[in-house]
Amino acid sequence: MSEWWTYRLSDILPFSPQTYFRLFELHNQAVWPAQLLALAAGAAIVALILLRPAWSGRAVALLLAAAWGFVAFAYLGTRYAAINWAATYFAYGFAAQALLLVLSGAVGGRLNFTAPRSPAAKAGLGFVLFALLVQPLIGPAFGRPWTGLELFAIAPDPTVLATLGVLLVADRVRPELFVLPLLWCVIAGAILYGLSAPEASLMPTAGLAALGLALYRGFAPAPERG
Repeated sequence: MSEWWTYRLSDILPFSPQTYFRLFELHNQAVWPAQLLALAAGAAIVALILLRPAWSGRAVALLLAAAWGFVAFAYLGTRYAAINWAATYFAYGFAAQALLLVLSGAVGGRLNFTAPRSPAAKAGLGFVLFALLVQPLIGPAFGRPWTGLELFAIAPDPTVLATLGVLLVADRVRPELFVLPLLWCVIAGAILYGLSAPEASLMPTAGLAALGLALYRGFAPAPERG
């Protein structure tokens, strides 16, 4: 019997790369036309953080909460759980983040976009646009079917990355909303590394960059208006 330290992560994962990525195709088929609502939600989030009406923070928090809740139930708890026993616990984490967004961002009003844009906030907007427009194209760029696109509010990774971007754009970086997205960056990277996926470093790198930007801001208010 081999010693435990001789095992690689790929030996532990209970599914193959083909099974994992095929799951997104099946998921997209099952939830259609939810993708149209997801695209509309993503566009609405960008519009709200650019136009910055007084109620934008609460609206964005609710849209993000809906995205995390849908991924928790429709993908992680229903579909991914069929091939990975840990997916049920991932679903609990996504549901918890949805609840935090409602309580802190929507009810508590702790997510706002009224302050002038700092460099970190501008980078956060780049995160959001990347998650909405570029990240879904990574799979097809590596030869996977277009039917398996990973979209914001439909699949976990772009939902998490867009959320990190929104948190960086906000007037203050809220630590209570940051923890679970950063944790998912580690988990996603580990799974994709175990599958030898070429984009395995994307989520951990994005999470590390987001954490660095948040620490740079020191969880402090944005610069005062001039």
